Amino acid sequence: MADSQKHNVLFLCTHNSARSILAEAILNDIAGDRFMAYSAGSHPGSQPNPLAIDLLRSREIPVDNLRSKTWDEFAAEGAPHIDFIFTVCDNAAGEVCPIWPGHPAKAHWGIPDPSSVQGTDEEKRKAFLTAFIQLRKRIDLFVNLPLDKVDRLEAQEQIQNIGTTLSAKGE
Repeated sequence: MADSQKHNVLFLCTHNSARSILAEAILNDIAGDRFMAYSAGSHPGSQPNPLAIDLLRSREIPVDNLRSKTWDEFAAEGAPHIDFIFTVCDNAAGEVCPIWPGHPAKAHWGIPDPSSVQGTDEEKRKAFLTAFIQLRKRIDLFVNLPLDKVDRLEAQEQIQNIGTTLSAKGE
């Protein structure tokens, strides 16, 4: 993975409205000098979840370019070359994904869906905050990996370990 240019990262989820949107925004905010994050879904909604956008705004994370989009956009000719792909929902991890050019390193970082929480507005906001914190922990670990010193297979193992280790600890 030794390379001085930005690494392109794609976060996948079924609807591309909450978790993958949060991850895209977090990575671009904390490490936009080294990474370019994107997000997409197999069956994207019409727009990002308003609770996700509100949470990002409350953290002063830019939201202007966020939109729900299909993962086909990133498998099409002329799409950015993707170096890393993370599925952040269990449904997307089980779906048949497009063939990604260049064989990007892939990992599953399952995060419970905050959009599915039923209850008060406060309970829903808390679910989004929990997802945000879990994603932020994983992304912090990812951006601190020595990607310029490891090959693709070692990078693959390290990014998968981030999701496995944190999930086992019950984040």
